[in-house]
Amino acid sequence: MLLDYYTKVKSLISENKNDLYVAALVFFVSLASFGLGRLSVLWPKKEPIQITMPDARNTTHEDRGETGQAAVLSPVKNSTTQQGKYVASKSGTAYHYPWCSGAQRIKEENKIWFQTKEEAEKAGYKPAGNCDGL
Repeated sequence: MLLDYYTKVKSLISENKNDLYVAALVFFVSLASFGLGRLSVLWPKKEPIQITMPDARNTTHEDRGETGQAAVLSPVKNSTTQQGKYVASKSGTAYHYPWCSGAQRIKEENKIWFQTKEEAEKAGYKPAGNCDGL
């Protein structure tokens, strides 16, 4: 009697070999996914990233550190020539925050400073498109 069951199971396995491989693969992938999901509960929670707008008069962005943390702020090295919150080029058409990439490419002798956006726009300048927050 056991021998009859053994032969029936053996013949079923040999006839449906490919289907059994697929079923076993699906089972083990599901088991691994469930296990990884359960492990994710044990991983430490990460702190959210907070982005703040610095005061433009006395700060500038420095390079990002290797840790991926927010940029460090430090005083402007040449603060004697800085006279406002916004800067534009004598030959340009747009005004920027001092830490924007466009403002950092302006030569010191070509910089024009403004205290307010209205003052810059009254002088004929428009907000820079690549300077967030303008």
